[in-house]
Amino acid sequence: MKILLTGASGQVGHELARSLRPLGELAAPGHAECDLADLDQLRAVLRAVRPNLIVNAAAYTAVDRAEGEGALAMRINADAPALMAQEARALGAALLHYSTDYVFDGSSAGAYAETDTPAPLNVYGRSKLAGEQAIAAAGIPHLILRTSWLYGMHGNNFLLTMLRLARERPQLRIVADQHGAPTWSRTVADTSAQLLGLALAGGAPWWERHGGLYHLGSQGETSWAGFAEAIFAATGTACQVIPISAAEYGASAPRPPNSRLNCARLMALCGPLPHWRAALADCLAGAGASGAVGQE
Repeated sequence: MKILLTGASGQVGHELARSLRPLGELAAPGHAECDLADLDQLRAVLRAVRPNLIVNAAAYTAVDRAEGEGALAMRINADAPALMAQEARALGAALLHYSTDYVFDGSSAGAYAETDTPAPLNVYGRSKLAGEQAIAAAGIPHLILRTSWLYGMHGNNFLLTMLRLARERPQLRIVADQHGAPTWSRTVADTSAQLLGLALAGGAPWWERHGGLYHLGSQGETSWAGFAEAIFAATGTACQVIPISAAEYGASAPRPPNSRLNCARLMALCGPLPHWRAALADCLAGAGASGAVGQE
C-alpha cells in the first residue's frame, strides 16, 4: 500500500504523518514539492508517486483572507481535490479528503448531519463545498471527513493563539455567540487511520458500502469564549475572558453561529469520539500543560 499525504506540515497533516505509517509506505512531500496552488506540480507528484491511497490534508484555510482571494481559495480547495480525484480514477486509487463545518450556514437548531443541505456563508466554505462535490462526482472510492474547530500543539490554531495572546494581555475579548465542538487534530488523525484500516481490510466491498461523507468532531459543545476559558483553566493561565458577539468582533467573513456536527454515522463504524474537554486535557497533558505551546 503506497500512501500520498498532502499537507504534512499542517496541524492535521503533522498528526497523520504519524498515524498513517503503520498502514503502508508513506510519501509526504512538503509544500515546496507539492503546492496545491500549482496544479501542474500536483499532477506531476501524483503521477510520480502513483499512490494506492491519497490523503489530502492540505487546504487554503485563511477564512477572512479568502474573501479577497477567492480564485486562490477555489484553486486549492476545489480545483486541486478535483484533480486528485481525476488522477485517482486513472490510478485505481482511493481518496480521503477533509472538509469543514463552514459548508453550513449555522441556522439549524440542532447538530448538522451529513444529509443536511449545505449553505456556506463565506468564500472559504463555498470553496470547500466545491471540493467535496468534485470528489463525490468522480466515481472513485472516497471518504470526505468534515471537521470543526481544529486545534493542536502544531500549526496555527485557536489554542496556540490564546496561549500566546494571554502572555501579552491581561484580558481577551472572545466571541461567545458561535457554538461548536473544539476538535484535537490527533483525534482526527487517529480516527482517520482507524477508518482507513477498516477500508483496507474490507477492500472494494467496504468502499462500496461505507465510502462517502462523514462528520468527525469531538462530542459536547461550547463557544469560542468557553473554549478559551477552558484553555486558561487547564493551563493555570491568568487571563480574563470577556465574552462578545460575532458582530462586535467584526470578522471579514461571516461564520456559522452553530457549527455542531452530528457524528453518529462515523461513531457507528469507529466507536465513540471523545468529549472536547477530555481531548483538550489529553492534548495539554502531552505538551506538559505548563504554557509551553510548541511551534505556531
